[in-house]
Amino acid sequence: MSLTELGTRAQQAMDAPAVQVEVHISNGLPAFSIVGLPEAAVRESRDRVRSAIINSGFEFPVRKIIVNLAPADLPKEGGRYDLAIALGILASSGQIHAQHLSHFEFFAELALSGELRPVHGLVPALIACQQAGKRALLSPQNAPEAAFIRQLDARHADTLAQVCRYFNGGDPLPQVSARVTDDDSENNPLDLSEVLGQSRAKRALELAAAGQHHLLMMGPPGTGKSMLAQRLNSILPRLDETQALQTLSIHSISNGQPPNLQQWRLRPFRAPHHTASAVALVGGGSQPKPGEISLAHHGVLFLDELAEFDSKTLEVLREPLEIGQIHISRAARQATFPAQFQLVAAMNPCPGSCDSVAACRCSPQQLARYRHKLSAPLLDRIDIQIELARLEPQELLQQRIEDQESSASVRQRVATARELQLARQGCLNGQMDNRQIEQFCPLDKASHQLLAQAIDKLKLSARSYHRLLKLSRTLADLAARPNITPADIGEAIGYRRSALLDRTNGQ
Repeated sequence: MSLTELGTRAQQAMDAPAVQVEVHISNGLPAFSIVGLPEAAVRESRDRVRSAIINSGFEFPVRKIIVNLAPADLPKEGGRYDLAIALGILASSGQIHAQHLSHFEFFAELALSGELRPVHGLVPALIACQQAGKRALLSPQNAPEAAFIRQLDARHADTLAQVCRYFNGGDPLPQVSARVTDDDSENNPLDLSEVLGQSRAKRALELAAAGQHHLLMMGPPGTGKSMLAQRLNSILPRLDETQALQTLSIHSISNGQPPNLQQWRLRPFRAPHHTASAVALVGGGSQPKPGEISLAHHGVLFLDELAEFDSKTLEVLREPLEIGQIHISRAARQATFPAQFQLVAAMNPCPGSCDSVAACRCSPQQLARYRHKLSAPLLDRIDIQIELARLEPQELLQQRIEDQESSASVRQRVATARELQLARQGCLNGQMDNRQIEQFCPLDKASHQLLAQAIDKLKLSARSYHRLLKLSRTLADLAARPNITPADIGEAIGYRRSALLDRTNGQ
């Protein structure tokens, strides 16, 4: 058989489009060409495949070989096509049987010795392979990623020779069978009880977790802002399987470190340094890769020392905070990555790290430069804005860890409130659109009057009005109240009336 077709998949942002590898061997001057828009690494596979075939004990055909990667208009990158190309050449030259090749999709780079090497960013391709009802054949190093995809029949092999023996009727290839567990052993080592005092800040953290609201904490150094932010994950429920696979896919295609595969249900926690660029946050590059906001999808993005970030870098957060996605457009490529993250930010009240805004000793010029880093539109998108004060010495000495509420008890209340929201409107309160707000956040006369006074006095925007309603709805859900009360509106207003926001608005 001189023509062989095999299946594999490309990588295109979060998608894994199918690629048909067509290998044709004909008479003519010896040549080996690859067509179908291959980039440099794919073109170089000619030398890898030739050496791998010879070193595996097979004969490389001294004929005209044409490899077509279809569809022709889809860019092909990386070494993931090596195994499919090598098997296509061996099948077309009659050295292996081709009858079972169509049942598989192949993902592996070849070493010159014929060893199968792992492929970068394979999780989206494996998910698509399972949905297409195909088997996957990959290197042993990629087997742990395949173990997370239920119902996927994945096989792995060490060498090209082992693969060829299997298709020629030899020993079966090992199947990826080590499935992940669904027990509750994946616990966060950090606990909320380790934070002494700061009851109002803990209440705000619980509120943020219950409704997926964005949170800004302002206070002098040493008041527990970073400790609180790092423990938000400990009171959040675990990811469900769909969310965990989506998060795993994002980390798989990024250039960063992959997530801990032993704790795959834990929500991601990303804390980029304040020197990070806008591209580092949102992603980009000539071949677009996800940034920190996408790596924090379904998890927490913690921005410590918020006012130390470049103002242009912070402004790129405005769109993904609203729509939960980031669209990257380059001259030759466009990509869309999910970005439904929960923003938690911390900052000092002023550049001089004074105890509060009211007691600040910094000059007006210093304060102006510092607070202008944060624009009013950006602050308007942060639902909860609180100020933390230093604990009094006597209060600090009296606090004990065993007297503080643990993350486990708070997590139970958060989980109950989230289940209530999902059953009522199908999403968390922080994700409601205006139509859902109108339907699920009705106000009585007293609550309506209180909210109207707050809008007039604080000069709140329409966005702030809707975020106040969502915050009030979460307060009611935490208390298991069917309707929003004036007390909920009042507490929500207290979380929105930040001294920094007032000063930024010139109030």
